[in-house]
Amino acid sequence: MAKIFNVTGVCRPEVHYMVNLTSRLEAIRKMVDAGDYFAINRGRQYGKTTTLNALTELLKKQYVVVSMDFQTMDELSFESTENFVAAFANEMLDAVEVFPDGIEEQLLAFVEGTARINSLQALFLVIKAWCGKLEKPPVLLIDEVDSATNNQVYLDFLAQLRAYYLKRPKVPTFQSVILAGVYDIRSIKRKIRPDEDHKEKSPWSVPILAENRGRRPALRRRRIIMAGSPCDIAARFRVDMDFSKEDIAGMLAEYEADYHTGMDTDKIAAAIYEYTHGYPYLVSDLCKIMDEELPGSQGFPHKSDVWTCDGVGEAVKRIVREDNALYESMLGKLKTYPELKNLMQELLFNGNPFPYVMSVSYIKDAAMFGFIRNENEIAVIANRIFETVLYNHFLAEEFAENKLYAVGASERNQFIVGGHLDIRRILEKFIEAFGELYGEEDEEFLEKIGRKYFLLFLKPIINGVGNYSIEPQTRNSERMDLVIYYRGEQNILALKLWRGKSYNERGEKQLSGYLDYFQMKKGYMLSFDFNKKKTRGVKEIVLGDKLLIEAVV
Repeated sequence: MAKIFNVTGVCRPEVHYMVNLTSRLEAIRKMVDAGDYFAINRGRQYGKTTTLNALTELLKKQYVVVSMDFQTMDELSFESTENFVAAFANEMLDAVEVFPDGIEEQLLAFVEGTARINSLQALFLVIKAWCGKLEKPPVLLIDEVDSATNNQVYLDFLAQLRAYYLKRPKVPTFQSVILAGVYDIRSIKRKIRPDEDHKEKSPWSVPILAENRGRRPALRRRRIIMAGSPCDIAARFRVDMDFSKEDIAGMLAEYEADYHTGMDTDKIAAAIYEYTHGYPYLVSDLCKIMDEELPGSQGFPHKSDVWTCDGVGEAVKRIVREDNALYESMLGKLKTYPELKNLMQELLFNGNPFPYVMSVSYIKDAAMFGFIRNENEIAVIANRIFETVLYNHFLAEEFAENKLYAVGASERNQFIVGGHLDIRRILEKFIEAFGELYGEEDEEFLEKIGRKYFLLFLKPIINGVGNYSIEPQTRNSERMDLVIYYRGEQNILALKLWRGKSYNERGEKQLSGYLDYFQMKKGYMLSFDFNKKKTRGVKEIVLGDKLLIEAVV
């Protein structure tokens, strides 16, 4: 059976094209050998489960591996301690093949509800007894560990797990504990009781009941004592889960050996990496589109036509239009975390730099959910595909009410000449429409919305046929270089704020240099000039062997 690229469920090397996980698995194994307790926190569809499954197989020779998935435990399992103990014991029975005498019977008693005491303490006493009878050290591995965040039973379980781990080596327990999920469980909080809106505790802290001191039971209160920091036991997980260019090239080489497309694997790997920055799901999805959807489509009659930079570009156009669970999850976070939404808009439209400081809550959330990455201690959007998806989402929120979008949509045909995009005409019409609609607005408003409104104007003109991307190295509060793709052609357009003649001349030279990078002789510049005495319009500037068409609005 021929292998395929997989974007759903666990990847298996005998069935799917995969990157080589050996170096990552060996790095994680060293943490297990060292007896570390650690969490693998990455965004959705980051390959966590695939990595954990492969890790389980790797560790089996040296360890007894208890590999669980909390996603298989339903909501009822977390409604009470008794339910959780029964569900956990049942998962453990499934995960372990052979038990020492007496242990299996005790776990079954929890499952069947016949145990004398069905408590977390009783469960951990059985686990302790089991650990003490093993010939090989046990390792606990829980996937989707954040499935029941902010649930009291779940938090009590984490507290017990932490407490037993801290008793090593005096008490038989797990050699290593690995918890995987999206949320960093060190940051999960809970209310002490429903009527206390502002008091929170960490799930890694051990709750201690206050003495009753003569009070009636109905008035008894819980007092929380913070027993240690999560950093006391949680080792830093520094293994890079992103795919490198070399990882992608290795996967493509395996594909090329099967299909002989004639692709330059290093070149195509670099092109895929440029759009994905190695996000595992995006890499696999792009490859899947190229393998299964593009061959035989317009412009790509054969596989040899697909595995080119043009093929990667076409796959990117398709992937950003997908409606998938990853995008749905990410965009849902923007509703749940308003500060996260504000951060994304500032990064995308205004180019304001934000230090990558994890003590800032919205930076931490953005990193945890996979929206941003650290580039020279500055927060940047994680990859160009997420960037385009976010642009499209934010612009779509304003489609219905934005008049510039309506102008672009109603007059789009005049901007397509002989199948080519007429960028100069687009700039001329934008200047006219923007002046009529927003010419009387103050400078602060115009500076904030200028670039967003040009994208709103452009979107319906190229929609369905073309695409655009923002060059990350030029996005800042003063300048943004836009690459517009349309029917296989590229157009470079610099969006900038007017900061005087000398600044503008520097911008022209920068654009000229950027055209050299793309091996192009013609480029465009849209300057937002808030000087009342400005001269609006479009002019041509010859700079060496380059023709720059500059529009001032």
